[in-house]
Amino acid sequence: MYSRPLRQLVLAQRACIASITLRSTMETTAPGAQGLSPSSMMQHRLIHPLLPSSAPAASNVDAAAAATDATSVSILDHDNDNAAHPHGGSVVTSPPSIESHPAASSSPLPPPAPSSLPPSTTTTAIATNQDQSHGMYPGSSNNVLPFTSLLEVVTPEQHPTWPVYRVLEPDGRVRAGALEPQLGEATVKKMYTIMVRLQAMDTIFYNAQRQGRISFYMTSTGEEATHVGSAAALIPTDPVFAQYREGGVLMWRGFTLDQFADQCFSNCDDLGKGRQMPIHYGTAALHFQTISSPLATQIPQAVGAAYGVKLEDALQPIQQKRCVICYFGEGAASEGDFHAALNFAATLQAPVIFFCRNNGYAISTPVKDQFRGDGIVSRASGYGMHAIRVDGNDLLAVFNACQAAREVCVREGRPVLVEAMTYRVGHHSTSDDSTRYRSLVEIRKWHEHDCPLKRLRRWMEGKGWWSQEEEQQLRDEERVAVLQALERAEVKKKPGRKELFADVYKEKPRHLVEQEEELEAHVKKYPEVYGD
Repeated sequence: MYSRPLRQLVLAQRACIASITLRSTMETTAPGAQGLSPSSMMQHRLIHPLLPSSAPAASNVDAAAAATDATSVSILDHDNDNAAHPHGGSVVTSPPSIESHPAASSSPLPPPAPSSLPPSTTTTAIATNQDQSHGMYPGSSNNVLPFTSLLEVVTPEQHPTWPVYRVLEPDGRVRAGALEPQLGEATVKKMYTIMVRLQAMDTIFYNAQRQGRISFYMTSTGEEATHVGSAAALIPTDPVFAQYREGGVLMWRGFTLDQFADQCFSNCDDLGKGRQMPIHYGTAALHFQTISSPLATQIPQAVGAAYGVKLEDALQPIQQKRCVICYFGEGAASEGDFHAALNFAATLQAPVIFFCRNNGYAISTPVKDQFRGDGIVSRASGYGMHAIRVDGNDLLAVFNACQAAREVCVREGRPVLVEAMTYRVGHHSTSDDSTRYRSLVEIRKWHEHDCPLKRLRRWMEGKGWWSQEEEQQLRDEERVAVLQALERAEVKKKPGRKELFADVYKEKPRHLVEQEEELEAHVKKYPEVYGD
């Protein structure tokens, strides 16, 4: 006696054998038919998972056919399009009903009975007369893939180049067909003011480092529009994960010149309490995560934060839903963290904007030595992600692009990759001399002919919103304000040494207590050196 599961399997196998051997019998007896070859029979076996490894002999056809009934097995029809197998041939539209078989209710298997159906009334279509246009594969997220008879190894040049979205021409004209954002005069003037302030701070702080007053600095000259245009498209509570060249984003949210200066001097008013090197800003009040030096680490962190935001805001109205924005350069996109983060974001459908500043150089490495593809935006389709490439020196275009990206994030809960094409006019940092890997002619060309501030100012002047007198007054005021903030920060005291051991644990563990006691004993031993 067979066990019930084994008996069901045997019945199912017999049903499949009967279906295939009936087909074999018909083709063998048809006029001009030569029967199925061993290779074609093997092909049929591979199609059905329940088919046994060996087919019954021709003399057993009637016996095998009797083990199944026409009412218990779906016999395929050539005209049934839904019966097409994804890899050719046909499949059963519904599985054999084991419980409905007469033998299913008794324990022993019944002896084979003669078939009551003539061969002409039972057909099983294994191969179709028409080529299939599509197939289904579990390895494709699209489920249905088209077939082709063309053998072709696709080259990267066959893919269309991603266009660069632009609103303003370098001379301040609005491009034909471009949509100007609905921004009032006051908002545009605020945008321009922030850009001028950032440029003034970069110039003065850079010179302060050269004078030995601060230890390190990085400028954003040439990339100001990427900061302000993107920041203005967000809401104040959207979390920001920056790399290290996004000072304008903080300025837009209200970070003061004094706060910038305090951080760079690591004084007692520094929010980081002197524990970070200069330009590693951070503030919980403005939802700006503290910058860290290791490249690209913020990208997967932003994905985790975005997924958390999605869960927290699930019941909020669209107007109150948040998204996360993560900034990085094209050099960081060569890190493994970039690829892992984008894959996680796409599969988890996390509402995060990946904002890539493609300024052409990863410190001294030009893009031609970084990758061979069409920039960074072309990678989005491989991850199943929305994307747009934008002129990073066009503030209005950056604003429109990020506003549209944010809409996708909050309404659809999906990530978007934004690639901003721009140019870093300044050195990578105060530790870099960019004239060793690029010419002064190249730098001057970009600064003179494609400056984001000049482009926006020309557009404002064309609308009657700006004048030369206002320009001079603004630049003088911002320069003085930066110098005053620098002087105030420079004379402030440094954080107390006890801050070295605070803010990590709620209660200090034993090893930190021992280290703090050891430091205090050392200071007391040499008062003439430490002064206290």
